[in-house]
Amino acid sequence: MCGIVGICSRREPVSAETLQRATQSLYHRGPDGQRHWISPDRRVGLGHARLSIIDLTTGDQPMANEDGRIQIVVNGEFYGYEVIRQELQAAGHRLKTKSDSEIALHLYEDRGVQCLHRLRGEFALLLWDGVNRTMFAARDRFGIKPLFYAWHNEALYFASEVKALFAAGVPARWDAESMYHSVEFGGHQTRTLYDGVF
Repeated sequence: MCGIVGICSRREPVSAETLQRATQSLYHRGPDGQRHWISPDRRVGLGHARLSIIDLTTGDQPMANEDGRIQIVVNGEFYGYEVIRQELQAAGHRLKTKSDSEIALHLYEDRGVQCLHRLRGEFALLLWDGVNRTMFAARDRFGIKPLFYAWHNEALYFASEVKALFAAGVPARWDAESMYHSVEFGGHQTRTLYDGVF
């Protein structure tokens, strides 16, 4: 169980302190290391709180593709990654780690968002494509690994837990309508109990 954080800002540069604070709030999900990356234009940041299970020595995240233009953070695991890893190497990719997370990075390079058709497991991921200036966020089909997001002050925030969004500066306010849905109907598929957090 790792923790991931992402921030995409239209207006203000992403603050290293903000990203670090949000990532540190997920320490209990990843006590083996907290790392972050900020794009050269300071408009995008990714953070990762790592629990080392596979590839204890070289699997640190965020991790980049060969030319550094794509960055990824992953929470969870991909099933059968060894086969996909061999296919990627046969296709000419130079994998730097033995981590299952790296396969998503290189599958995205080859297939774009269609990479999800090859990924099986329990996962949430955030990928920054610096070439197309696109943040790609995805989670497993059943939502086993959580991924929350919020839009606040011209920035889009992502995290494994709501409290990391709050640590990054998203206001913590109850959503009365969501509270009502939770009590009367058992909740809503995309909304949370917090205003503006999905």
